[in-house]
Amino acid sequence: MRLYLLFSIIILTINFSIGQELYYDSIYKKIDKNTYEYTTITNETLEFDFYRAKDAKGKLPLVIYVHGGGFSMGERDNRGIIYFGKRLAARGYAFASVSYRLTMKDIGLGCDVTADQKRGAIDNAAQDVLQAIKRIVKDAQFEIDPDKIILIGSSAGAETVLQLAFRTKYMDSLDNHKFAGVISMAGAMIDVNDIDFENAIPTQLFHGTGDAYVPYHVAPHHYCGGDDPGFLMLYGAGPIAQRLKGLGTAYFLYSIVGGSHEWSGKPTKFCFIEIVDFIYNDVLYPNILRQTERTISIK
Repeated sequence: MRLYLLFSIIILTINFSIGQELYYDSIYKKIDKNTYEYTTITNETLEFDFYRAKDAKGKLPLVIYVHGGGFSMGERDNRGIIYFGKRLAARGYAFASVSYRLTMKDIGLGCDVTADQKRGAIDNAAQDVLQAIKRIVKDAQFEIDPDKIILIGSSAGAETVLQLAFRTKYMDSLDNHKFAGVISMAGAMIDVNDIDFENAIPTQLFHGTGDAYVPYHVAPHHYCGGDDPGFLMLYGAGPIAQRLKGLGTAYFLYSIVGGSHEWSGKPTKFCFIEIVDFIYNDVLYPNILRQTERTISIK
């Protein structure tokens, strides 16, 4: 009887493991997390945390995470990011959460801050994150597939990764390796026309329609007035999705009707399955072109 039970357990275990899909299901249990320095700018050392399953073999897809905080605060290793990184690493991804210059620290990002300062903050962050990506890709110890890099960012981090994904100057400096996909959580672009046939990539967009800081549609950053120094038009998730739709590119628009800017940090927890499904089916293994629009209401 005991032998029969043991045999049954072995068969069930084999069947369960066969049914698991790498990069979709949680496969690995032990995750390594280590911190590395990647550059020093004006006496500030910038670092990234790198996650990888102990038993993962070969060159892995890399998910780059960029935190939010209005370019003035935020951290790469809060509890939510650590949990998110470990969940992705358990599915076979390498995951790196990157620190960058907080250019607007003690300055803020309101309507009294000039539009040029805001553009500069985004550009500084993008340049920093790009340096981290180059370090990870070129260092053999990390074992990364350079053609499978997925960017994900929250709020200011989302603005940063959208800049990286769709501005040609960043693509050129990455040895012409095109990013495989990008995920924006409450982010926006300064010019949606930066997306064209050449650089359009699968894009997932989470955004609340009631976001008071980063517009879901087309509006000034922080809804500043036309005479304010900080007047800067932004294109949120809505127009970005429409641009991708017209270009025939895969996208997933997740609209939260009435949702506030708090949704910049919620998708990694509440929409984790949607994120994994997007990366797996739209970025890594796109059998068909999917242009998905999902709307939920919190009212």
